[in-house]
Amino acid sequence: MVLAATKRYTASEYLALEEKAEFKSEFINGEIIPMAGASANHNKIALNLCRLLPLAIGEQTYEIFMSDMRLWLPEYSRYTYPDVMVVAGEPAFVDQRQMEVTNPCLIIEILSSSTQAYDHDSKFRQYRSIPSFQEYILVYQHGYEVDHYVKESEDRWVLMTYKGEESMIELVSMRIGIRLRDLYKRVKFD
Repeated sequence: MVLAATKRYTASEYLALEEKAEFKSEFINGEIIPMAGASANHNKIALNLCRLLPLAIGEQTYEIFMSDMRLWLPEYSRYTYPDVMVVAGEPAFVDQRQMEVTNPCLIIEILSSSTQAYDHDSKFRQYRSIPSFQEYILVYQHGYEVDHYVKESEDRWVLMTYKGEESMIELVSMRIGIRLRDLYKRVKFD
């Protein structure tokens, strides 16, 4: 039996296809991987973050991007769509189209049962290739729980886990805090 070879794409072919696509896909080293849809809780948490972060930063110079902004990871030849990214100062884009950012200091992923292990391991390893990357937040959808990684040195990341409605996440790179009860506002747990 002969197995069919998987078609490999160049980054430019992927970007051209993505411009016309009805649904988002990630690009990982020549492969195009369709992204699954998000749950209602996922959307509520993302919206809460994008409501809370601009209010908390005030006039500080940060740019906040939601899941429609691509992130380029050149070391891994990968385009991905984090749920929320924050850039300190001016965003660095791949080109003039300003469709792919390269310099987030904070990345937030809202976990689902199908992506939880991948977001904790492989994706986090790849994100660490970004020189400006300082903080990684993983938000669970099943209850008031957040894993928060903070970079202390080039090869040392510290994990803090927050649980409970009254817990407060202290975002080191932005010098702000977010209460879990605000992060999970209107979210219905199973």
